[in-house]
Amino acid sequence: MLARAEIVSLIEHGRGQSPARVREQVLACLRDLQTTQRYALYRLLKHALYPILRKIPRYSEHADLARDALRSGRVIYASNHRSHMDYLVEPVVLEDQRVRPPLIAAGVNLFGGPLGLLNRHVTGAIPIRRGVRDPIYLTTLKAYVAERLIDRDLLIYPEGGRSYSGELKPFKTGLLHAALQAGAKDLLIVPIAIAYDHTLEDRVIAGQGVKKRQRRFTSELAEMVALAVGFRSRSYTVFGHPIPAGTVDPEARRDVLDLAHTLRATIGALFKVLPTAVVSSAMQPSITPDELEARIAARLNDLAEAGANLAERDVKHTMEDGVSRLEHRGVIQSEQGRIRVCDRSVLRYYARSIEHLLPQTG
Repeated sequence: MLARAEIVSLIEHGRGQSPARVREQVLACLRDLQTTQRYALYRLLKHALYPILRKIPRYSEHADLARDALRSGRVIYASNHRSHMDYLVEPVVLEDQRVRPPLIAAGVNLFGGPLGLLNRHVTGAIPIRRGVRDPIYLTTLKAYVAERLIDRDLLIYPEGGRSYSGELKPFKTGLLHAALQAGAKDLLIVPIAIAYDHTLEDRVIAGQGVKKRQRRFTSELAEMVALAVGFRSRSYTVFGHPIPAGTVDPEARRDVLDLAHTLRATIGALFKVLPTAVVSSAMQPSITPDELEARIAARLNDLAEAGANLAERDVKHTMEDGVSRLEHRGVIQSEQGRIRVCDRSVLRYYARSIEHLLPQTG
């Protein structure tokens, strides 16, 4: 690692500090980033986590594209980020397909206590300190990711964190840039879109809208455990065609930005549009079933014209399924011939998840 050109340059130039001091900071960053995946133990996690995973039936589409990509070269999986469950569901979907799960770039808040030991020494998650602007840390992080890509695949979340508003956020380029710096000419990026009928922590994050500060995962976990009572949601993991990235110049910022924009558009199109999202998008504060059905029909028409990956095209089935699930979740309520909103923030959270597929108004 210390022999990589970017690290040598960093130490030699010193950033206003002595080379020895910079070297110490680089080594400290490397110790912080160090991770190991123990695959034999990893495979057992699916059984240990069964009480959680059984609440989330897994469906996947085009997983063969991931298997084919592995035969062609080094792979980066790039996914949207809906929930902490993504870290469990997506690797298990790959394992179901007999694909060894990649290393995962995950927020450092997932590395406290026993969970941190599990992530660092079993799952092979790389702790990412989002929001840090220290050039020594950022250079070391990019060098570490590039070095690991020599012999391992990687799963990244270019949004930089879960979407607290529900929308598909703009993609960041930091880890993409680091991956491109690995210089692998056979590098392929496999886009993944993950969707749920409900996310486990929807009430926790939807009320905030925008994340104001990093919370310890143990705090969020306690809230999620309480919300897990009676929870059940399908997950859909959709794989896209690999995007060749080995010829992209990592030093050409325009090229890296174009790659990020292409990835976001691709993942947005792959995103499975579930009835809960369609009903949420069509809802009004108080509406009759007939009015809601008409609005759902219009939404489905717009989505079909946009080429959306619809889970259900039938209007009545979409309405029945979406209303039932949202009622069970306490988001809406049917009474006296009308359907009313009970939790506006959660409803908007799901509605925004498909905004990128709908015609922009105003």
